Amino acid sequence: MLALSFREFQLELEREERPVNKAQVKELLDELYKMYPDAECELTYSNPFELLIAVMLSAQCTDKLVNQVTPDLFAKFPDAASFASASLADIETAIRKIGLFRSKGKHIKEACRILVDQFGGQVPSSHEDLVNLPGVGRKTANVVRSVAFGIPTIAVDTHVDRLAHRLGLTKAQQVLQTELDLMKKIPKDDWIFTHHGLIFHGRRVCSARAPKCEQCPLTGLCSYYRTQQKQSVRKQRNKTSAGSATQNSV
Repeated sequence: MLALSFREFQLELEREERPVNKAQVKELLDELYKMYPDAECELTYSNPFELLIAVMLSAQCTDKLVNQVTPDLFAKFPDAASFASASLADIETAIRKIGLFRSKGKHIKEACRILVDQFGGQVPSSHEDLVNLPGVGRKTANVVRSVAFGIPTIAVDTHVDRLAHRLGLTKAQQVLQTELDLMKKIPKDDWIFTHHGLIFHGRRVCSARAPKCEQCPLTGLCSYYRTQQKQSVRKQRNKTSAGSATQNSV
């Protein structure tokens, strides 16, 4: 990472203190569209019901592992009725590779019972109906609404939340506020893509522990990157000061 001069550092600090404006949001979206024109949900599914189950399974689990489990799972339990009538032990056995499989199995069976009893076995599209299903929170509901039904929402998972903070789009302490901040800043027509684009970038470049800043075209918009630059400047200044003090003492 290249170090900034002190004047450049001051200019970057001043820029960081200013809120993200519409032009910067447009630049961000333009870059994301350029990098990930085909960004979409990476879970494997063929209908809204399969998507709902896959998203429920994906909590604290990778999409890759979920995609390894769901083909056999959906062959054995193709619809809500089959899950609802199955024994909990059979469902747990089918998803045993998934983390938290016991609680997820219980939630899936109960959610499917409600789908059968109240919705004719179909997945509802309303946010209220979805979040009333066991094991379905706001993020899962938003994913289903946007991906399965094309309803503009911004689902905030760990990747979206992390990148929204690093890019200066939010300073929220709660995920719900992050979602609301993004909805205010991002044009509604871009909500669904923003969710997928940020996830793609988070998985491929801007990871939690070792972001590949040297490969990222978003550094000019990134508060996290500027923070790292400031730390580099401080270290250089401290090193220079220590070296000068050592020379003066000789």
